[in-house]
Amino acid sequence: MLDISSRAELSDGSIVPLDSVRAEVERQWRTCSSEGHRVLAVAYCDCAELTRIARADETNMVFMGLVVLSDPPKADIAATIRELHELGIALKIITGDNALIAEHVARKVGFDQPRILTGPEMRGMSAQALMQRAPGTDLFVEIEPAQKERIILALKKAGQVVGYIGDGINDAPALHAADVSLSVDSAVAVAREAADFVLLEHDLEVLVDGVREGRRTFANTLKYVFIATSANFGNMFSMAAASIYLPFLPLLPKQILLINLLTDLPEMTIAGDRRRFRTRASAAPLGHQVHSQIHARIRYPQLGVRLPDLRGADLAWRDNGTISHRLVYRVRRLSIADRARRPEPRPFFQNRPSKLLAAATGAVVVAAFLMPHFPLAPLLGFTPMPAKFYAIVAAIVLLYVIAAEIAKRIFYRAAARK
Repeated sequence: MLDISSRAELSDGSIVPLDSVRAEVERQWRTCSSEGHRVLAVAYCDCAELTRIARADETNMVFMGLVVLSDPPKADIAATIRELHELGIALKIITGDNALIAEHVARKVGFDQPRILTGPEMRGMSAQALMQRAPGTDLFVEIEPAQKERIILALKKAGQVVGYIGDGINDAPALHAADVSLSVDSAVAVAREAADFVLLEHDLEVLVDGVREGRRTFANTLKYVFIATSANFGNMFSMAAASIYLPFLPLLPKQILLINLLTDLPEMTIAGDRRRFRTRASAAPLGHQVHSQIHARIRYPQLGVRLPDLRGADLAWRDNGTISHRLVYRVRRLSIADRARRPEPRPFFQNRPSKLLAAATGAVVVAAFLMPHFPLAPLLGFTPMPAKFYAIVAAIVLLYVIAAEIAKRIFYRAAARK
């Protein structure tokens, strides 16, 4: 506006050359911008004799003054941004405002030394240069609409998973380019249609809750898949290996189905497990795969102490398999959650599963011991065993849990050195 104006109107209505007040106008603009206010300049010209107004007519105008607008950030936004950072999510601001306004707002929401890239600088940057610069930039200021999409694509090429929030028509290309796009219910129709999610609450805390819930659901799903898969594989391998030298079937088909029922019921309660994650969810799958491998590797050596000379050994097999499965799950479950936060997980006895999961696990262990004494036990092929037999089962299970704990620590120490 200053460039297309040649005169200025003072508060008393007098008209003076713009050069006489230009320095004061620029000083006021910097002061207001550095305080986080948006500033609009207003100028006019006499166009009464014109029948059509073109850009060429926007010259020799009279500068009237500045309109100052205030739009402070929400009081709790700084805490929300810290929570997102703890979850491994970095916040970047893309705005058309000037650097002074953006830096002031950024400092108020928690950026101590924000790194800034301006739109004019981006014009002269290649795609490769922008890909190198974008990940380390906190504020993208004086950005033109087309440059928003460039920024998103540059971040993706740099290996980032990018989420973008926008509510205007100019945000639509960036919303389409982002891995996850979000808008609000008050946004223009184009932005809402381009978004993957539409927020009904204008609060970033919704994102924090969504990330935590999504990661919890993702991790609990993988817990069930990997734990059930590894346990079933171990059971089948043990059965196949033992059948080679035992003079009887270790387990009948109906007993196998019963074991699956007893072990699957507690695993269904994993959906309610609420252990939180504080970093990227990408660490969780590694933890699950690790413990699937550990479980499969340490399950088989129990074979030599199954008392093969007893025809009722199928009971011990079933008790050992069911109980060890439940207890070793506790060893693996905590370390899966902790893998996202530390290279070496805490011991299993510090595990605190959900109340429903703990109750279901305890019920299955009790049922495994009492089932031979139920009236339907003969139909299932179970018979009560001597007391010393249960002591042997308890010893095997204890050794199994200790082996799982040791294997878990050895593996994570080796992984941490890579």
